[in-house]
Formats: sequence, structure tokens, C-alpha cells
Amino acid sequence: MTAAIQGLGRFTLEWLRALGHAAFFFVDLLRAVPAALRRFWLVVEQVHAIGNRSLVIILASGLAVGFVLALQMYYALVTYGAADSLGLVVNLSLVRELGPVVTALLFAGRAGTSLTAEIGLMKAGEQLAAMELMAVDPRSRVLAPRFLAGMFSMPILAILFSAIGILGAFVVAVLLIGVDSGSFWSIMQNQVDIWRDVGNGIVKSAVFGVICTFVALYQGYETEPTPDGVAYATTRTVVISSLSVLAMDFVLTALMFSTP
Repeated sequence: MTAAIQGLGRFTLEWLRALGHAAFFFVDLLRAVPAALRRFWLVVEQVHAIGNRSLVIILASGLAVGFVLALQMYYALVTYGAADSLGLVVNLSLVRELGPVVTALLFAGRAGTSLTAEIGLMKAGEQLAAMELMAVDPRSRVLAPRFLAGMFSMPILAILFSAIGILGAFVVAVLLIGVDSGSFWSIMQNQVDIWRDVGNGIVKSAVFGVICTFVALYQGYETEPTPDGVAYATTRTVVISSLSVLAMDFVLTALMFSTP
């Protein structure tokens, strides 16, 4: 019993130490943001590397989700004679939840692992140490531009995911199933609020962008400079980012949509 309590205590202290270290790292990263903004071309380059190269998988996934969502929602709604509400249900599902969450999970799997591997290899190759020897702060020169790029890219990708998902749902619902096109669009335009629904979805995606990018950079910067260490860090990036996004999604949903 004593050994179990000691083990639990060691685990708790280690977890608190890691959490505190990550918090200090996040504060240092925020302090480096103004310097990164003065080199805005670096941010633009990283937006292309992080956002543009993730575009294909985001659009393909959004289209597939729109197809499936239209089919599933139609078969559920037609039972209660509410097939005309299909456009509204699909739109709210995408802009409130599926768009930000699925985009964040795909972002963590594609761009997050890429960032972790890139920073980890730079550490293993002692490039970050060389910058410090030349009095160049790696946080402002390497990490902060990538952090800003991830924060900017995520809302744009989530918007595109939702837009292509709605288009895919329109193709299935109107062109294949035969739902009235006017009903599909009109109820969506009348019932979807631009600030409460779309705006909150964008806020969600921006928060998820901060989480996924920070986790990826932290895991890459703190990894062991070995091939096994970099590989393990990329795995941790996907796991931690995904769990953090799902947990934060619950918190944000409770705060944003709990009151009418």
C-alpha cells in the first residue's frame, strides 16, 4: 500500500513538473511572437507549408463528411417528416462541431507531426544549439513563426472544411435524393446565425489551432535528439493534441451554446 501511494505521489509530481515546464514554454513562445511579426515573411512561408499543404486532405475529408452526413441525417429526418430541415441540420453540425473538430484532428495528424519531426530533427542536428551560440533566439526565429502560422491556418481550413462539406451535402441531398433545393438553402439562411453559430465555430478552430501547434512545437523542442526520440515525440503530438482538442471542445461548447 505504501509503495502504491509513493508511486502515485511520484507520478503526480512528475505530471505537475511537466505541466509547469510546458506553461513556461508557452509564455516564452508568446513573448517571441512580436519578434516573429516583424519578420512576417517567415509567417507567410509557414502558412504555405502548414496550411496550403494540408488543404487537399482537408477538402477531401470535408467532402466525404458532407456526403455521409447528408445521407445519415436524411434517413433520420424523413422518418419524422422533417426532410426539409436537412440543410439546417447539416450546416449546424459542420460549422459548430464537425468542421472545427475534424479539421483540428486532421491538422494534428498531418501538420502537427510534420512540425514535431522538423523541430526534432533540427535539435538532433544541433541547428538550434548553433542558433543560440550565434545569439539568435530559436523561439523567435523558428518556433514563433510556425506558431502564428498554425493559429492563422486552422480557422481558414475549418471554414473550407465546412464549406465543402455543405456543398457535398447539397450534391447528395438535392441532386441524388431529390430534396427541394429552395428548402435546403432557405431554412439554412434563416436559421443559422452568423455570429452565434459560424463565429463560435471560428473561435473554436482558432483555439484548436493554438493547442495543436503549441503541442507540436513543444514536443519537437523538448524531444530527445535521437531518431527514437523524434519518432516517439511525433506519436505524443498526435495523442496529446487529439485528446486536448476533444476535451477543449466540450468546454467551449458548454460555454458557447449552453444558454439560448
